[in-house]
Amino acid sequence: MKRILAVSLLMIAAATIAFGQCSDADKKKLEDFDRAWGEASVRGDRAFLQNVYADNFVGLSATGAIDKAQTVDGAVKQAERDKANPNAAKVTHDYYMITCTPNSATITHRNVITEKSGGKEETFYTRSVHVLERRGDGWQVVSNAGHPLDDAGALLYMEREWNDASKRGDVAWFERNYADDATDISSRTGAVHSKAEEIASMKSDKTVLDSLELSDLNVRVEGNAAIVTGINRVRGKDAEGKPIDRRTRFTDTYIKRDGRWQVWATQGTAVQ
Repeated sequence: MKRILAVSLLMIAAATIAFGQCSDADKKKLEDFDRAWGEASVRGDRAFLQNVYADNFVGLSATGAIDKAQTVDGAVKQAERDKANPNAAKVTHDYYMITCTPNSATITHRNVITEKSGGKEETFYTRSVHVLERRGDGWQVVSNAGHPLDDAGALLYMEREWNDASKRGDVAWFERNYADDATDISSRTGAVHSKAEEIASMKSDKTVLDSLELSDLNVRVEGNAAIVTGINRVRGKDAEGKPIDRRTRFTDTYIKRDGRWQVWATQGTAVQ
């Protein structure tokens, strides 16, 4: 089992964070602000949204620039339509990257959009970028943009999910995202494991993963197949409490089935 992550697609944003002046507490407050904003949009809470957007707000949409009034009206009307639609899309936000100074902030995150079409659940991904300024005692949004994630971007985020699931020991993630005919080749023994064997191994594994990092990521997509390569560094403690610090160069093969990417095969080679 290899795992670990850092997304090359997001290196520019990561570099921006390095120059920011955010403490962890600042970032948490900004993330809470963003999540409260999202919840207000779902409710269609006009009063709350009026305080979220600055009077000089300018947003970018598919049809061009829109102002505060248009944005708030659009959010309220969408909330009304969704409340009347039992199959309305559900949106969650994750993988926040936040940077700020005392008077300005940038928030980026992934959006996971799940909806039913023809009785089947489908998932789409986008990414949002919000620019905020401190106005008075709080933050207000002054600009906003977003874009859909292509297959390469979605796969890089999937690698992050895989990484997080490995750290948590989240068996449900592997049950959902490993193809039924997936194979996992151990970087330590060379043994080939099936999906069922890999999940059984996870359930009994006593390894504790403390630090998971990934570098040198590369994605290639061809039709319904894709390959992601990179280097993982895993640090933690094995079942006997002994320190682990190993790097593995890996190849992950994905296949798109039922409208979503699934892990088809994974192989790793230990590197110095």
